[in-house]
Amino acid sequence: MTAYDKLAALSIRLPDLAEPAAAFVPFVQTGNLVFLSGHIALRDGRPWTGRLGDGVTTDEGKRAAHAVAIDLLATLHAATGDLDRIRRIVKLLVLVHSAPTFAEQHLVANGASELLGAVLGAAASHARSAIGVAQLPFGVCVEIELIAEIAPG
Repeated sequence: MTAYDKLAALSIRLPDLAEPAAAFVPFVQTGNLVFLSGHIALRDGRPWTGRLGDGVTTDEGKRAAHAVAIDLLATLHAATGDLDRIRRIVKLLVLVHSAPTFAEQHLVANGASELLGAVLGAAASHARSAIGVAQLPFGVCVEIELIAEIAPG
């Protein structure tokens, strides 16, 4: 099955590439690496706001990270033209807007890691950092950036 077949089986449609809200580009390729800018959590097209451990549960945060992973896949598609060119997701950096006592950032990050695994299989096996932060743009609960290795095109 292709990555697109797996997305269809999961009833996931990739959104159109969103325009950056500031002075940066959504991705940069150098050699066989593609670096994706941070993608913020959106719910119904609006910033998914809140703070984990203070009104936002771990399960909600995991769903937000899952939503971000869909947007990351859409950007990877735009960057590569074909998700099946992804050789490996090299690294995820997951930033979680966290209350001082919240310590389940790694569980929130699983929302993205698990979706990438379901769509890309072994190519999604990646290094990852999940970090609690005091604030994120627009007050969102999760932001994720990604580095991927792609096959030459």
